[in-house]
Amino acid sequence: MSERAVPFYCPYCGDEDLRPSEASHGAWYCAACLRTFSLKMIGIGVPEVTR
Repeated sequence: MSERAVPFYCPYCGDEDLRPSEASHGAWYCAACLRTFSLKMIGIGVPEVTR
């Protein structure tokens, strides 16, 4: 398994001062807006199209 992917900026304020959080797996802490958020990989590939 590879290392966790690092987000480039906070999805709430856009700042780049992010640190891993111990709150849960995939959680990140933004020092600028004081929010903790979580990232989750859903999958890779093209979604199926139903006709």
